[in-house]
Amino acid sequence: MTEDLKYMKRAMSLAKRGAGWVNPNPVVGAVIVKEGRIIGEGFHKYFGGPHAEVNAINAAKEPVAGSTMYVTLEPCAHEGKTPPCANLIAANKISRVVVGMTDPNPLVNGKGIDYLKSQGIIVESGMMEEQIVRMNDIFNKFIRTRLPYVVIKSAMTLDGKIATVTNASRWITGETSRRMVHRLRHQLSAVMIGVDTVLFDDPLLNIRLKGNWKNPLKIIADTHGRIPIDANVLKNDPQLTIIATTDLTAKEKLKTLERMGCQVLVCPVKNGKVDLCSLMRLLGTMDIDSVMIEGGSTLAFSALQEGIVDKVISFIAPKILGGTNAPTAVGGKGIEKMEDSLNLRNMRTTKMGDDIMVEAWI
Repeated sequence: MTEDLKYMKRAMSLAKRGAGWVNPNPVVGAVIVKEGRIIGEGFHKYFGGPHAEVNAINAAKEPVAGSTMYVTLEPCAHEGKTPPCANLIAANKISRVVVGMTDPNPLVNGKGIDYLKSQGIIVESGMMEEQIVRMNDIFNKFIRTRLPYVVIKSAMTLDGKIATVTNASRWITGETSRRMVHRLRHQLSAVMIGVDTVLFDDPLLNIRLKGNWKNPLKIIADTHGRIPIDANVLKNDPQLTIIATTDLTAKEKLKTLERMGCQVLVCPVKNGKVDLCSLMRLLGTMDIDSVMIEGGSTLAFSALQEGIVDKVISFIAPKILGGTNAPTAVGGKGIEKMEDSLNLRNMRTTKMGDDIMVEAWI
């Protein structure tokens, strides 16, 4: 069992390398062990590419017959963008497969394990399942609901302010926290802000780290089409920009945005704003499996109020700003009764330089 844990942890480590590249697929890692030695390993590297099991078998230094494969997700048993992995495992005479989690995809969901067993292969499932399920939170929600996994990200002072009374917000958190935010932008398919954040901060919403990273889609919630034509999100990679608006925006403005290369989504109006539930359904049809809401406070409250949020990540800096009118991470009209507050669960904290990153699930 100790050896099994060791190899499954290695498979998990490999799986994480695919984060951000494989969406809307899950991250998966595989390790092949023979006579106490790792002879092959692999992970799902990019959407549409070979699965982890295929890469592990192809990387093997010797024949894999009689070996044990550790794989974080149940091998597929259906023909998708690639051939079934369960068939490949059986064809290569791997004798034992240790699986982390069952695939929630209805096309698989136990069929891969059943096929392996029908071929006389020993299958053990549930190894480090809780951690692997958490690692694939995005996939697990999207494959079941076709709705994006939504994260609210905020950076605040210890007294809960996201900017000063004059709306100055650069920089509340330190460099370590800001690097983590860029990594999160890579891991999720899209980042989303309200148009007020564009007007106040004019952000780029791209990734500014050294190395090979994938810039996210940029979604601007803009009910009345107030986004300036010279905004940074429009000047830089406009083809990655989605303007979520309503028919309250002038048609000429919509045409201008489309001519610039943006994609315009005209959503219904709800409470005088873009209907966020309708927007999420539209994004799901576009295979956008995850969204990180980065600002502002009104959008954050609306998202929480509409029940579309799955996770909250707050970066808290050891600073005090004060100011009755200084903005906070969540604005809107607020909740009147304490018993109606949104309760979070499984909260965990991580030190980020001088800051603290708090993660919690709704």
